[in-house]
Amino acid sequence: MKHAIILGTRPEIIKMSPVIRECARRNLDYFIVHTGQHYSYEMDRVFFEDLKLPLPSYNLDVGSGSHGRQTGKMLAGIEDILVKEKPDIVYVQGDTNTVLAGALAASKLQIAIGHVEAGLRSFDRAMPEETNRIVADHVSDLLFAPTADSRKLLLQEGIPEDRIFVTGNTIVDAVKSNLEIARGSDILERLHLTPKGYMLSTLHRQENVDDRGRLGSILVGLSKVYSEYRLPIVLPIHPRTKKNIGEFGLVIPDGIRLIDPAGFMDFLMLEANACMALTDSGGVQEECCILGVPCVTLRENTERPETVQVGANVLAGYKSDDILAAARAMTGKKSDWVNPFGDGHASGKILDAAIDRYGK
Repeated sequence: MKHAIILGTRPEIIKMSPVIRECARRNLDYFIVHTGQHYSYEMDRVFFEDLKLPLPSYNLDVGSGSHGRQTGKMLAGIEDILVKEKPDIVYVQGDTNTVLAGALAASKLQIAIGHVEAGLRSFDRAMPEETNRIVADHVSDLLFAPTADSRKLLLQEGIPEDRIFVTGNTIVDAVKSNLEIARGSDILERLHLTPKGYMLSTLHRQENVDDRGRLGSILVGLSKVYSEYRLPIVLPIHPRTKKNIGEFGLVIPDGIRLIDPAGFMDFLMLEANACMALTDSGGVQEECCILGVPCVTLRENTERPETVQVGANVLAGYKSDDILAAARAMTGKKSDWVNPFGDGHASGKILDAAIDRYGK
């Protein structure tokens, strides 16, 4: 049985790393396709090195572009590879254009599709990710839901029960397997930070950073949080966010420390030692929940409602006063919630289900 793993962004590399490692541990026949969706492969190489992963067999290097152009280039490139390699199953993870292209290419070629992290819904069709995850779920043959709530949503959409497997989320596998290694990072020393003596922020969502009003309001909100707590807010700056701040003529407020994007191990240490995270990232919501770090989500919805339900996260939106109010609500929050994303063995459950269904 031949397994194809398709990924294209840093979060996908991180979340698929446990599946890749499990394939290698079991000595399975597999290969990796990197679409290069948002970054050049060279910029992503550090993630493969940090995570000690084998390099991809194929690099499409599609780069950024409009949704249609980017997805079309990936669709054509992935199709050529799948025709050549003839895998028995293709794995895609999450909700990116890479996921949409990989799932469509495999579906057209009648190759089985396993969707890792299936069943997430924000119920906001203005988010391109929502369309991607819905389409991927409905063309997939095996849907690996991280939680029982995700499974319930898939069943409500009419997906057959025998296609759905509750596996937990592979991010738990990734965090657990890498946390001890990450403790060797000196990122706090390099940035002159002390544990719990700073906040961490990330901003990259299209609906936030492509809108001057929303982006400006979020920056003002972060400034208000700094003014109240007088703790530095460390912001690894996403290239898209940096570009738009310049083009919009916005000013970085006092107290916000911009740093270059961090590798996974460094970022894991920044997360684990922050007193709070303020983010629009779905992955950071999950990771903070796992690590016991209170989280404020700079969005009006989330496809990770379990983090809110257990008390690890609160939705703030983008208005500056709401961001400050949410930070106040999460200040001093006890990290006694139960991680809802599984036991750290999702990757093994995913491969077990695939081999049981399609193994030869």
